[in-house]
Amino acid sequence: MIRYAINSTISAEQFIEVLQKSGLAERRPVDDVSCIKGMVENANLTVTAWHEGTLIGVARSLTDFHYACYLSDLAVDKKYQHQGIGKKLMTLTQEQLGPRCKLILFAAPAADSYYEKIGFTRNSRGWVLERNQRLDET
Repeated sequence: MIRYAINSTISAEQFIEVLQKSGLAERRPVDDVSCIKGMVENANLTVTAWHEGTLIGVARSLTDFHYACYLSDLAVDKKYQHQGIGKKLMTLTQEQLGPRCKLILFAAPAADSYYEKIGFTRNSRGWVLERNQRLDET
């Protein structure tokens, strides 16, 4: 039986383990525990999935709860994938948001078809400024 929780405290180590077991670790700074700790502690909406006391899934978001919710991480242990856990994590995330609040995410290329299948709309207007980049002053 899978148990879900809203804003349950998780450690950086637990989060790293889920990232590694989900395959998302290759795109996250799992070798920087301080960064991961900050990611966990500063998210203002975290929905977790647990099996027999073990963290098996995380939906970690940053939101104002009224207009926009950025779902920064959706990770489910590969042993538990294809059971609807990721979708349930997103559904529970959405249930915490106000009626006008949209759920926004950047998908890994391999997940594009999944998000389209469950109802997300592709948006090509996203932009990223990496930390080591500076704004062009021209």
